[in-house]
Amino acid sequence: MLKEQVIDTIKKYNLIKDGDKIVVGVSGGPDSICLLHILNEIKNEFNFKIYVAHINHMIRKEADEETEYVKNFCKNLGIECYIKRIDVTKIANNLKRGTEETGRQIRYEFFNEVLEKTNSNKIATAHNNNDKVETILMNILRGSGTSGLKGIEAIRDEKYIRPLINVSREEIEEYCKTNKLEPRIDKSNNENIYTRNKIRNIVIPYIKKEFNPNIIKTINRLSDVANEENEFINKITEETFKNICIKVDKNQIILDLKKFNCLELVIKRRIILYTINKLLLSTLGIEKVNIDDIIKLCQNNIGNKYLKPIKNLKILVKKGKIFFIA
Repeated sequence: MLKEQVIDTIKKYNLIKDGDKIVVGVSGGPDSICLLHILNEIKNEFNFKIYVAHINHMIRKEADEETEYVKNFCKNLGIECYIKRIDVTKIANNLKRGTEETGRQIRYEFFNEVLEKTNSNKIATAHNNNDKVETILMNILRGSGTSGLKGIEAIRDEKYIRPLINVSREEIEEYCKTNKLEPRIDKSNNENIYTRNKIRNIVIPYIKKEFNPNIIKTINRLSDVANEENEFINKITEETFKNICIKVDKNQIILDLKKFNCLELVIKRRIILYTINKLLLSTLGIEKVNIDDIIKLCQNNIGNKYLKPIKNLKILVKKGKIFFIA
């Protein structure tokens, strides 16, 4: 049943195409082992090849045993496995950043390394339906806009795919049990240190008990609506960008100031995010206050004015133009 759900998701979002080469991120936990097992089962049907990327964060004492488990699991399936050991805590301390954020960045950098090495074109991660809901709640707590209600998408940038996104954590655990996969359990998931763990272990169970036992399905319905509306606004944003864009090159994007100032506020905000993402390939660190400051800068155009919302981005308003400079 779960395998059929995954196949439906793959077909619905066109996640996998004939001849794809996919790097699968595998930690050794139930989600990633379930994903790897299912992809291995259906690879001939869809005609794709898979490689495994496993990263040992060197945080927990069980990490080495989990690495051996993943290595042997891949060996039994005849799948090429790439492994990297890296001291995430040390790097996080040096960068003065959280271990969770640092770990995520390191993982994706490694996945992309393996993608290049194997000449692959996609990266599959084991995010499931519960992860999606947890992400939405985290976004709400951070005060994100409506785009934050989308949660985790089934496919991003035509490269990152999540075949388990419509499957619940309970279904994944049952699949592992039925197929005797014996995944490794990360006990740190039960420690309420990180925000995600608190939402998973405290907030959602409380909402289920006191307010809505079907909160996962309810938030998913909200996500579907938000996603549909976001796709519509994205189309408008892209069309508007083409209309007001003067120049795009590697280090800067120039927009028409007068045309920008005539836009509705909601589109102005989207245009700013769209432009920054196009220039930097990310909007990390850009908050609502930064966007509002850029809008004010454009409205109060007196002389040459500029802002630096983040260290690698400069917004300059000059001679009827808005310069986004990397």
